[in-house]
Amino acid sequence: MRKVSTTSLVVLGCFLAACNTTQWVHPSKSEDEYTRDYVKCQQDAARDPKLQQGSQLLMINAAERCMLKQGWRLVQKKD
Repeated sequence: MRKVSTTSLVVLGCFLAACNTTQWVHPSKSEDEYTRDYVKCQQDAARDPKLQQGSQLLMINAAERCMLKQGWRLVQKKD
């Protein structure tokens, strides 16, 4: 099975983020810290042998669970 590169996951994550009306927020962290935390969560998911054999959706879900554990919340964007 083909491995998914971290860059591919970042691009997919950014694309998905641009196509919806939600955003990740944290009570004490900035947008720059969001990017760093999300990339780390994606990299951790990509290294998980159980997820390497699954779909990219499983990897995205794992990254999102990681973000939630770090205190980030997905909320509706305010216009």
